[in-house]
Amino acid sequence: MSTLYRENQYWLRGWLYSRVGCSEVAADLVQDTFLRLLKTDNQPPADESRRYLTRVAKGLLIDHYRRQRVEEAYLETLSLMPQAHAPDPETRQTVIETLLEIDALLDGLPSKVRTALLLRQLEGLSYAAIAEELSVSISSVEKYVARGLATCCLALERG
Repeated sequence: MSTLYRENQYWLRGWLYSRVGCSEVAADLVQDTFLRLLKTDNQPPADESRRYLTRVAKGLLIDHYRRQRVEEAYLETLSLMPQAHAPDPETRQTVIETLLEIDALLDGLPSKVRTALLLRQLEGLSYAAIAEELSVSISSVEKYVARGLATCCLALERG
């Protein structure tokens, strides 16, 4: 692993920097990439190392952008609140982590299940309105919402 790191870390940092434009973020992602390899104890063949590192780094890059998008949306929402009601930094971090977990959970759902659940829970649409929106039957919407809620309940039980 140390040879893999020594031979590829500068290259990977440059590759990541060209995508994020920030040397600190690129360095963090390099460390996360190699940490992921250490955790999985999975070392690529020497002739495939850069391709493998790129694949792992791309996944982490997607996670980074998703986190950034969630944080920006949350901070934008906070900026609309009176300063007196703004949460402390620790609470903000906890909320951001929770939002990221919810985002990942929703992202793992099939498109129609996710859309039906969000239209029902956030928009308060009736099953008939959702069925019309998705061009499916009301019974399909009922199944989609039930599946989405069941997934959320299972996630809560797992902690």
